[in-house]
Amino acid sequence: MLFVCYPKCTTCQKAQKWLDARGVAYEVRNIKEQNPTEDELRAWHKRSGLPLKRFFNTSGLVYKELGLKDKLPAMSEDEQFALLATDGMLVKRPLLIGENFALPGFKEAEWESVLR
Repeated sequence: MLFVCYPKCTTCQKAQKWLDARGVAYEVRNIKEQNPTEDELRAWHKRSGLPLKRFFNTSGLVYKELGLKDKLPAMSEDEQFALLATDGMLVKRPLLIGENFALPGFKEAEWESVLR
């Protein structure tokens, strides 16, 4: 499994402790140092079955600075993927990526049901 996170993010730290407490094996990737590519984001989005908006860090500074709340609805899916791939801080974190799933953000109940 791949755990994509920002080490300074308290939610990411909480999710990592949660994984460790359950003995889940994973590889860590710092989203600020190694931004997900457009191809990775497309694959993860497909695996997630979630709306693309769930992959945006809507509470992040970059999201707010770019005024994406108002711009996203008018953007095509291709434009949104391209934008997400420009800056890891735009991407919702943490991301837990498995062979058959992708979970953006840490929702304990969601993670618990997938990792059972």
